[in-house]
Amino acid sequence: MMCAARSLPTFEAAKRPRGRPPKTPQERNEGNRRQDVVKAAAKLFRRHGFNGTSTRDIACAVGMHSGSLFCHFKSKDALLHEVIQEGMRSAMARQMIVLLAEHDAVTTLRQLIRSHFETILGPNSDFMHVVLYESRYLNAMQHKVIAKLQGEYEATWTTVLRELSLTGCLQVEVPVARHLIFGVLNGSAQWFKPEMGISIDDLTDAVVALCIHVPPAKPDLMSNAPLGVRRCIWMLAPMKF
Repeated sequence: MMCAARSLPTFEAAKRPRGRPPKTPQERNEGNRRQDVVKAAAKLFRRHGFNGTSTRDIACAVGMHSGSLFCHFKSKDALLHEVIQEGMRSAMARQMIVLLAEHDAVTTLRQLIRSHFETILGPNSDFMHVVLYESRYLNAMQHKVIAKLQGEYEATWTTVLRELSLTGCLQVEVPVARHLIFGVLNGSAQWFKPEMGISIDDLTDAVVALCIHVPPAKPDLMSNAPLGVRRCIWMLAPMKF
């Protein structure tokens, strides 16, 4: 018995484009709407807290019906998790830019500090405020995901601080230094106001002056620092290492 001949693919099938098909306008719009929801949630969670914000509030902020919100997120908890992940991804993206520059350890620490200040105090700081103050509402599985991201973020700082410690620039143990630095940086979210006349560069220079030991042969940072930097140092002086 003769076997039936296998049919060859048609020309159209052979020319089938590889990869994912391009998104339709509807799909692109849905993606934008999802991001709008995340941004609105970050702003409202920061302003009113997680418990003080309803899904109706978030939907209203982006011009959606309340039920439409659940087309993007199955619950308010899931939306909180996404906001916090977005905050961490943003911080890590900024951090990567610093690392790619490949500066010496002192310069790298300064840029890491400035990057962290930008993330907490800059135009898109809603996300990191939620990371700092609303993470307690995450469930155990969500906490595990965020803890992993935070561990990766802080590992970079540990490497730089170890290098500074080996050169004698750091005056305390690395783990203590890391905790103190993050305490100072994250605490600025509670008291910093742009109208104080202090810039993020001033804040950065002040924290560096507190963290890094300057050999006596070099000029004194405090006496030569700009007024804004000296004001920051006076504010943070009780936390000096």
